[in-house]
Amino acid sequence: MLVLEVQPRDSKESTETLRSRGAVPAVFYGPKEASTSIAINARKLESVWKAAGETTIITLKGAGEDKDTLIHDVQVDPVTSVIIHADFYVLEKGKKIKINIPLEFTGVASAEKAGHIVVKALHEIEIEVAPQELPHSLPVDLGVLANVGDHITVAQIKLPASAELITGADEIVASVTAFVEEKVEEPAPAAEGAEGAAPAEGAEGAAAAPAEGEAKPKSE
Repeated sequence: MLVLEVQPRDSKESTETLRSRGAVPAVFYGPKEASTSIAINARKLESVWKAAGETTIITLKGAGEDKDTLIHDVQVDPVTSVIIHADFYVLEKGKKIKINIPLEFTGVASAEKAGHIVVKALHEIEIEVAPQELPHSLPVDLGVLANVGDHITVAQIKLPASAELITGADEIVASVTAFVEEKVEEPAPAAEGAEGAAPAEGAEGAAAAPAEGEAKPKSE
């Protein structure tokens, strides 16, 4: 379980002052939670964000009773890559949540070893699941792909016991297509007799003309 200590944010404290003391402004909200402004230690938030992403439950402590949340959104400074704001969604106890879970591709397809191409069509799927069984990611074993035409569908992905699919079960996650080498067109052969072709009109006269600076023959 990941835990973050938070503090209720003083509305009189400016964002600049908050950040100058090493904190990040944030907010939590949910179906039965009013939107509440909080402050979080910047380093701890950065560490938890890297570990949790948007698919791991984080317990917020310090703002009333403990709250199980998911990071719903993180704003990052485009220049420094430092987190400048975070939104937390408070989970409703006893209720499933709909969420997109990233797919983690494992194994190596023997079809790929044979020189064919493995196409990954989906990188996440949507499920509805109990919070306590929320997976960080879902594994997809590419090792079952052996021949051209083989494919893996969403229905073949193993889900937690409480999970229900929202994404269509028949959607293709990964498939194998044949590698086709592109043929390089060779240039057309030159026409016969091209070597002995007559010089272009005026070329003969140009060849006979004296080079620049060469004396012209005097007429008698």
